Amino acid sequence: MSENVLVTKNDHFEIIEKTTVIDDNWPTHDQQVGDTTLDHFICRDGKVFAGTHLIVDMWGAKRLDNLEVMERALREAVDAAKATLLHIHLHHFTPNGGISGVAVLAESHISVHSWPEREYAAFDVFMCGDSVPEKAVEVLKAAFTPTRVEVETILRGEVQDS
Repeated sequence: MSENVLVTKNDHFEIIEKTTVIDDNWPTHDQQVGDTTLDHFICRDGKVFAGTHLIVDMWGAKRLDNLEVMERALREAVDAAKATLLHIHLHHFTPNGGISGVAVLAESHISVHSWPEREYAAFDVFMCGDSVPEKAVEVLKAAFTPTRVEVETILRGEVQDS
């Protein structure tokens, strides 16, 4: 495990950004994921669309400042959703300990912004193809044990009948 610290200052504020790399063996931008289809549009319940985008608000959540827990939860969420992880990048902010980051997927992404001082996290889970983004939400709920969860589902790129 390695740790990098970057301090950014201007006239209004100072941000101390700490990035911890737990496992740097994931694919990089140099590595390609084979794709033999033209697109990954979904046909479900009579609708054709690019993917499912879940907007997830978690209130009363715990461990939102723990990088190791966050990375593990994202990896497990990707696996549960049957998605393909390309890269994870997380930033840890001080003094509140919030985390912002993204798991980049072949199917799209899972992003997070957390406010541990308010016990709140905002996750975006967007996936196309055969993945099951709802399974990712269950993993995230188990990892951060929120007291309240709100999920909004958006079908992205829905094809309208002409």
